Amino acid sequence: MLGKFAKGLFGSANDRYVKSLMKVVAKINAFEPEMEAKSEEQLIGQTQAFRDRLAAGETLDDILPEAFATVREASRRVLGMRHFDVQMVGGIVLHRGEIAEMRTGEGKTLVATLACYLNAIEGKGVHVVTVNDYLAQRDCEWMGQVYRYLGLTTGVIVPNISEDDRKAAYQADIAYATNNELGFDYLRDNMKHSRADMVQRPFNFAIVDEVDSILIDEARTPLIISGPTDDKSELYVAVNEIVQDITEEDYEKDEKTRSVTLTEDGTEKAERLLEAAGLLVGSNLYDYENTQVVHHLDQALKANVLFKVDTDYIVKDGKVIIIDEFTGRMMDGRRWSNGLHQAVEAKEGVDIKPENQTLASITFQNYFRMYPKLSGMTGTAATEAAEFFDIYKMDVVSIPTNVTVQRIDEDDEFYKNTIDKFQAIAKAIKEKNDIGQPILVGTVSIEKSELLSEFLVKEGVSHEVLNARQHEREAHIVAQAGRIGAVTIATNMAGRGTDIQLGGNLEFRIADELSDIPEGAEYDAALEKLTAEVEEEKRKVLEAGGLFVLGTERHESRRIDNQLRGRSGRQGDPGLSRFYLCLEDDLLRIFGPDTLFAKMMNKNLADGEAIGSKWLSKAIETAQKKVESRNYDIRKQVVEYDDVMNDQRKVIYDQRAEIMDGDDAEEDIENMRLDTISSIVYESCPEGSYPEQWNIEGLKERVKSVLAAEPDIDAWMQEDTLDQPIIEERLTALSAELVATKTGDLDRSIWKDIQKSIMLQVLDHNWKEHLSTLDALRQVVFLRAYAQKTPLNEYKQEAFGMFERLLETIREEVTRTVHTSDYRVAVPDMAELPELPDFLTTHIDPLTGEDNSDDVDGGSLGLVSTQLPPQQRIPAANPGTENPYADQEISRNAPCPCGSGRKYKQCHGVVR
Repeated sequence: MLGKFAKGLFGSANDRYVKSLMKVVAKINAFEPEMEAKSEEQLIGQTQAFRDRLAAGETLDDILPEAFATVREASRRVLGMRHFDVQMVGGIVLHRGEIAEMRTGEGKTLVATLACYLNAIEGKGVHVVTVNDYLAQRDCEWMGQVYRYLGLTTGVIVPNISEDDRKAAYQADIAYATNNELGFDYLRDNMKHSRADMVQRPFNFAIVDEVDSILIDEARTPLIISGPTDDKSELYVAVNEIVQDITEEDYEKDEKTRSVTLTEDGTEKAERLLEAAGLLVGSNLYDYENTQVVHHLDQALKANVLFKVDTDYIVKDGKVIIIDEFTGRMMDGRRWSNGLHQAVEAKEGVDIKPENQTLASITFQNYFRMYPKLSGMTGTAATEAAEFFDIYKMDVVSIPTNVTVQRIDEDDEFYKNTIDKFQAIAKAIKEKNDIGQPILVGTVSIEKSELLSEFLVKEGVSHEVLNARQHEREAHIVAQAGRIGAVTIATNMAGRGTDIQLGGNLEFRIADELSDIPEGAEYDAALEKLTAEVEEEKRKVLEAGGLFVLGTERHESRRIDNQLRGRSGRQGDPGLSRFYLCLEDDLLRIFGPDTLFAKMMNKNLADGEAIGSKWLSKAIETAQKKVESRNYDIRKQVVEYDDVMNDQRKVIYDQRAEIMDGDDAEEDIENMRLDTISSIVYESCPEGSYPEQWNIEGLKERVKSVLAAEPDIDAWMQEDTLDQPIIEERLTALSAELVATKTGDLDRSIWKDIQKSIMLQVLDHNWKEHLSTLDALRQVVFLRAYAQKTPLNEYKQEAFGMFERLLETIREEVTRTVHTSDYRVAVPDMAELPELPDFLTTHIDPLTGEDNSDDVDGGSLGLVSTQLPPQQRIPAANPGTENPYADQEISRNAPCPCGSGRKYKQCHGVVR
């Protein structure tokens, strides 16, 4: 009670903080007359003046008021848009590395220009992170006009652009990119063999648009780069046929965790079916030899029981395409992991693509925490404020609206079943449609949107359906959702990026209706007529009550519901929102109030009757909070496990960077060679043991295998003074002699390149295998909980031991490769290492297999090989003979004219 009184008297902590920022806004406003009076040349010259002031010792905070005033004036001149004072507050919040929560329609895109410009002046680079390619390209072009006017460079990073364009975009002062592209580029860069081939530069400052969607929703699933493995299509098809004979009595499903488990009877039935199909080794399904079959059976069960067509995925052009649960978009190019996608392909009878092996991975949490300064903006962040601070150390600041919100948010209406609910929805839509009020309907799946469409057809209501099937028309449908009498059914509205303007979007109507008319009197007349139509239509829509947002179901996250509601009532427009629920909704059925609530509803409600109360709405909100808490735990668990890998990832990536940046890797290879020889000696001849206890045969075998040498160790054993240090010293000298003999004729620069190549390729190959082992460990370590052990602690302990063994393996394999490779001739230089085939970039949940990426195609890794260097180098053609093409001007990288298939510099053009 006292807290409420104090809040009413002094305002909340957020209110007081925003009020303190208004003092800075007053300083910005004081510069406005001065900026308005500047000529174009003077305004453009501000950027260099700011850079000079920074070089003289001033800070970004010192120049903030004047810099923000400069951007405001530039925006007014270039875009015709002047920043409101509340937008200035948002810009300050972004600059301070906090999250600006601003309602839909408050101009977040324009707010970002303030902090972007200020932080880009230093020349260290600013990244603006968006949820999809369309927004990245649109915002870069739109807001880029202001940056370019002020002398800054811009770039956009989206899938399928060339490496040169990608590198140029990262070098720009301000780069717009999707979250997935940034993460995948980081992983790709750390798989390349030359610093010159890397596209990213050191991290500086990032602004994340729709920060809740990117850092909360999508952060449940790590980014993964993977390569192809063996094809097991026949096994998937065979197991899928067996699953068709398993009935509901044979398994238990948990929709909360999206898991399916065979019962005891179901296991026996599966064993008989697998045995009959010849897929079982022995008679026990859970024998070690049947591990792979169990895995495929689990995934086939999950695909058939839990994953539904038109809800989780659609089948299009013979492909299974995932539907994003948050945006309702098709995610072409995305695939579920651990064989789940292949199981769904087998279920749908389409071509099955091979599984993939992890080559590199990172979570969004660990990626974005690498930025020294990170900020974000969204319309809905306050509900996740605790998580933002715990994980990213970012505070959420709610920015007041420019104009008071007039939207009316009505209580939810509850019905007994889906049919009653949809009939009521169709009737409500019909009533609003008759008076011309535009309606936006939010559904949670394609199936529900098409079901509602059927009800509206019966009511005779004309409408548009926006879901994954109409992906290409998305922006056009959304843009006109505010026209008089418009009815738009949308499968989720998160991150659509297009404002719904009352009366319709003039720009889209111009593009759609006037594109065929050439500029001139006719065009001007048509434009004037169209503008008048839009204004008149807006007036009618305002009279009808503005946009009516209707939710057909509550989402498991309150933020998604708030995003839908936020589409109505922008910039002080009137609006209305209402949600319709029933007992068959997923949220109520799985997470909602207990069965007593359901019994009351069924007993006291007649068919078609509705009830609505604040108590019921509160109960639903409580259910949503439970789900949000559970999802936070899942995300936190993903981070905790990835933190273990992240420490190891940093060591490996730092090692790679040192190798690429160093003049050569000779000292590293020398140290590895000494450590390996010492390990070999003391493995066979333990310290403190007597010579007669030594494993001499084992020592001989290891020396032959690793050093490719066969010293007379038996003769050494006849010496009275022989001990381990002497053996180690002799083997070290022998090793040095062998390497010197092998490399004596090589050019020094070529030997440097070979050493780097060996180090990087061995590092990459073993890191890839290590990731695969960690994936397997993470999936089984939870079983340790049955032994009263903490899985995370067990994972940390096991992963640390595995990493120690990884480093030992790398040292030994580098030593073996140096000693066993043949260096008789020149080898390809660093810029021509063998390339990997195209790989798959995915954003999958390691626990559930869910995928949240929308990266269409990762492209090629470029100059990377995960295989160890070949043992035998390709010899030059006719070594020792004259070059018959010496007098011809042949490019060293061109095919050799002799027809050998090699490059000229590796064949007759080899330097002897």
